[in-house]
Amino acid sequence: MSSVIVAILLVVAIVAVVYYLVKQFSVLIVNAVAGLMLLVLLNFFHVMQWMGKPDLGYELATVLICAIGGVPGVCILVLLDILGVTI
Repeated sequence: MSSVIVAILLVVAIVAVVYYLVKQFSVLIVNAVAGLMLLVLLNFFHVMQWMGKPDLGYELATVLICAIGGVPGVCILVLLDILGVTI
């Protein structure tokens, strides 16, 4: 009888952990898509050229930083480009 209770508690714990991870993963996916869309919009409207700088472009490093970092990653890339640090 006690092994059944332990098994049920274990299943409930696993379901709770999986639910938490899926919830966090969906937030990361939304942030990555928002970062990539912001990069596309910055390049489409040539926002960096308004400040006298070239567009950020779509190099592998830039896209990875935007995908992993999301919107804060794009902001960091813009600040680094304004300060003259190249990626």
